[in-house]
Amino acid sequence: MRMASTAVKAQPLNDRLSKRNFERLSAFIYRYSGIKMPATKHTMLEGRLRRRLRATNILTFDAYCDYVFDHGGLETELVHLVDAVTTNKTDFFREPKHFDYMRDVALPALVKQGVGSIRAWSSACSTGAEPYTMAMVLDTFFETRRDGSYSILATDLSTDVLEKARLGIYPTELIEPVPDDMRHKYILTAANASRRDVRVTPYLRSKIGFGRMNLMDARYNVGAPMHIIFCRNVLIYFDKETQSGVLQRLCDCLVPGGYLFIGHSETIAGLDLPVRTVANTVFQRV
Repeated sequence: MRMASTAVKAQPLNDRLSKRNFERLSAFIYRYSGIKMPATKHTMLEGRLRRRLRATNILTFDAYCDYVFDHGGLETELVHLVDAVTTNKTDFFREPKHFDYMRDVALPALVKQGVGSIRAWSSACSTGAEPYTMAMVLDTFFETRRDGSYSILATDLSTDVLEKARLGIYPTELIEPVPDDMRHKYILTAANASRRDVRVTPYLRSKIGFGRMNLMDARYNVGAPMHIIFCRNVLIYFDKETQSGVLQRLCDCLVPGGYLFIGHSETIAGLDLPVRTVANTVFQRV
């Protein structure tokens, strides 16, 4: 089966994603990404995939699933399927106590241990607000310390959000949580006052390397071990077994004494991990 290259045809208004095809898609998504797609997500997935039907000029969900699973379409559709099911809520200084702890406790402790160059990783970075927030905190911390430096790796499964993160352009209202001094230093406003977008400065953007990564991979190729890892508000989409595997692999990427941050609604209770609790949803590698 080949996608049509002629004029776009209208999708039948009454076409629906069947239970069988939903189960095929949800099973594949779970195997590939670890993201659970219960029956309650049926309508959400149908709505998001309807856009793919229009983009590919495929008329029905049955034909789309046949193309993806039976006629080699997965190679080109994989990225779009992932983008369709990932949730990308993000805010600057989201769960701010984590950044307070990083600034007031974790960074001074690491410097005291003799760490001169901090390596930090935002492992589910979405559209970039989290790694840019980390960069603001790290840059402010080191601006009075001439002998210290930092670098940040930011990864995500979705290529769509990574593209937006690299650009560093956001609606003005999204940066409201950024403190005034940091906003003046790290955020650029448009010369045209009618524009409602702002952009992270080139300097701060240069401190972050963005790349695609699947947390379901057997190992994470992040280079040298990290001193700080954020993996927040993504574990809630995984079952307990998947959470355990992801967290163990993250711990493998931490230096002894390094810090792991997870979301405030997440827990590691019942998991055997080489960490100790040092604050609410903050853990230190032992």
